[in-house]
Amino acid sequence: MKSPLKPLFLLADSSPLFWRIGDKPFLDCLRVLTGADLAVPPIQAAYLGASNGDVPAFFELFTAAMELAGITHCRMIPSRPTDEDREWLAGAHVILLAGGDPLLGWESFRENGLEPVLRQRYLDGAVLMGISAGAMQLGERAWSESGPGASAAFPVLGLAPFIVGAHEQPEWAELKRAVREAGPGARGIGIPAGGGALLHPDQSLEPVRHPLVELRHEEGTLRETLLYPPREPYGGEVRLRASTLLQ
Repeated sequence: MKSPLKPLFLLADSSPLFWRIGDKPFLDCLRVLTGADLAVPPIQAAYLGASNGDVPAFFELFTAAMELAGITHCRMIPSRPTDEDREWLAGAHVILLAGGDPLLGWESFRENGLEPVLRQRYLDGAVLMGISAGAMQLGERAWSESGPGASAAFPVLGLAPFIVGAHEQPEWAELKRAVREAGPGARGIGIPAGGGALLHPDQSLEPVRHPLVELRHEEGTLRETLLYPPREPYGGEVRLRASTLLQ
């Protein structure tokens, strides 16, 4: 029997990984969600750093964050994974897609056959997390943030049914451009610096730490709305949360 789907963690940067709510770290919800305290064998976590060229310092931040969730079995899956790396990823309960250049990382995932693995792990109940470029890759479309000028948006995993933009506030120029290009009915979610979003299995969206910007392409115009965090942030319990439902 497959595990139920877990929320997607969409983060603008790494700071929410170390955010504290009162006397508890935000990632205590991940401890509850994965059952890390009781899991036998231990919970496995995988870090994919292809978008930033596999910078070791960012993996160290990841392992420090996972410790807050009681997860100590972590592995970096490099841009050119070995058979052992692939085996680890195929069994990982938590998978983080790192920040950097969305196009660089996405090309690596596709060239190495990791795209279907990521989709399958999500369907099998793994927790997928994305930081900046990684959050964009979990959405419907992304674009390269390196080099001069605007780059064309390209399709990505689509596990979140909208286009994700990160730390572009207050104008959200690139996100607005991508939503316009996607055409009528397209939606975009802008995650400001220091903030995040949880997309629950029922497709309800929970802002984390800071308000989100929602863009909808309707009747030739973009409608912009602010979505505010709930009074009581998600604690990791199994539930269908009726927060901000994307219809």
